[in-house]
Amino acid sequence: MSETIRIESNALIVDVSSLGAEMQSLAHRDGRQWLWHGDAAWWSGRAPLLFPIVGKAPDDSLAIGGTRYPMKQHGFARRSEFALTQSDNSFCRHELKASAETRAVYPFDFSLSLEHRLEGAILRVTATVTNEGTDVMPYGIGFHPAFLWPLPGGEGKPHTVTLGNGAEPPLARLHDGYLAADHLPSPFHAGRLVLESGFFDADAMIFPEGTGSELTYAANGGPCLKFCFENLPNLALWQKPGAPFLCIEPWHGMAAHAGGTAELTERPFTAALAAGESANYGFSVELPA
Repeated sequence: MSETIRIESNALIVDVSSLGAEMQSLAHRDGRQWLWHGDAAWWSGRAPLLFPIVGKAPDDSLAIGGTRYPMKQHGFARRSEFALTQSDNSFCRHELKASAETRAVYPFDFSLSLEHRLEGAILRVTATVTNEGTDVMPYGIGFHPAFLWPLPGGEGKPHTVTLGNGAEPPLARLHDGYLAADHLPSPFHAGRLVLESGFFDADAMIFPEGTGSELTYAANGGPCLKFCFENLPNLALWQKPGAPFLCIEPWHGMAAHAGGTAELTERPFTAALAAGESANYGFSVELPA
C-alpha cells in the first residue's frame, strides 16, 4: 500500500508518495500551492518519473536483443511502488530495484532512486540509475512535473517560458504519439515564449536540442519559477488543452520515431550504462519568496 512522506524547509512543504516516488504537493508554508493537484477530470498525474522509456513505443512494445517486451507509454516506474530508503526533515530518497515483474518487461538488473531535497525555497530532485547487471543497459528517463497555470498570484496575466541561453530551438511534434521527423520553426523569440493554450491542440511541444540547462516559468509582473536541469538535453512543454496546468518536462530520451522500429537502442537520445555504472539526472526549481 502506498505511503506518503512529508519533507519541510523554512519556506516549503513537499509531500512524496511511494507510488512512483511521485511528488504530490509543493507548497509554501503560507499555503500557496505550485504543483497541479491531479484532478482526474483533466489528468491524474502530478509529477511522474518516466523510466525506462520516455513517450510511446510502437504497439506498446519494445524490442531488446531481438525479443519483444510489452511497454506502456512512459514506462513502468510511475506505476511502481518504491521503497523509502532514507529520510530526514528536509530530504527523502525512494528506490526501485529490478524484480521478476520488471524483468518480464525490461530484462535488466537495475536500481532507480529518486531524491527530493529542500533548501529554503529551492526543491532539488535527483534520479540515479545504476546498472547492476553484466550487460550494457539502454534506457530513457525523464521528469513530468505539472505546475499550476495560472501560477498563484498570476491570475489574468500572460505567462511565459524563457530560456536561460536565449536560444530559438526548433520544434518537434508528435504524430499519433510518435516523434515526427520534420522540425518546425521555433516558437521562441530570443529565448522567450508567450504561452497560449492553443499551442497544445497538437499535443506536446517538444524541443529535442538547444534549450540549455536553465529556464524560467513566470507570470508577467507576477511570480516566477526558476529551473535548472542536469544531464537532460531534451525539453517538452505540455498541457491537456484548456487544463489549468503546464508540464515542464526535461528528458534524456524521447518517443519512438514515427514509422520507426521498436528497438529501444534506436529511440532518439537513448542513454546506456555499462555494467556497474551509474548516472544522475535532475532538476531544481526555485520558488518565489
